[in-house]
Amino acid sequence: MIELQHIAKSYEVGGQPIYALRDITETIQSGDYVAIVGPSGSGKSTLLNVIGCLLRPSEGAYLFNDEDVSQLDDHALSHLRQFQIGFIFQSFHLVPRLTALGNVALPMVFAGVPSSERHRRAKDALESVGLSDRAHHRPNQLSVGQRQRVVIARAIIMQPSLVLADEPTGNLDTHSGQQIMELLESLNAKGLTIIVVTHDPNVARRANRIIVLTDGQIVKRLKGEELSSTSMPFS
Repeated sequence: MIELQHIAKSYEVGGQPIYALRDITETIQSGDYVAIVGPSGSGKSTLLNVIGCLLRPSEGAYLFNDEDVSQLDDHALSHLRQFQIGFIFQSFHLVPRLTALGNVALPMVFAGVPSSERHRRAKDALESVGLSDRAHHRPNQLSVGQRQRVVIARAIIMQPSLVLADEPTGNLDTHSGQQIMELLESLNAKGLTIIVVTHDPNVARRANRIIVLTDGQIVKRLKGEELSSTSMPFS
């Protein structure tokens, strides 16, 4: 599904290139569940943003379902993000004036889905994350955990093949975080490919496999079950 071939991402600072990613080569199969871990500044979020087509790589090739997306124009990249990739952000990015139902339906508005279908699909998505009774509540009327469930419902509403989650439990208490991870695992069990960036070993070890980054490079790969519940492999 995903092939990263010698990917690098650099920024020019003072006339010199500063590399956030270096020579990343990795394959992620359809239906995989991968955690990306590493110390602060290791390039975790940059890699996630490259995979999510929010950033273009400076070097290398990125194949998504056998198509080299690093060569696509902005319109084609936008279309790919809209229909193939769902995003779950730590900071939610919910629209305050919209209800949970309205926030979940928003991607369908931009996709031109008819109103009646938007309502039906958004309602079903909220039901799938256990929030049917909160459909008409605005974000400030929801708990932090409930807001993250709305974000997940919004991420899957366009039926993507890939979901990217950046610190999905970072703002949550232990119980809410456990519920969110169980929800992500249930989506993965249905065949959805999940990639999670996390600093929490308890989150990372639930993945099928783990990619460890240091200084923008992959330095280790291991199975989730091999990770300690109390420390990361770079600690």
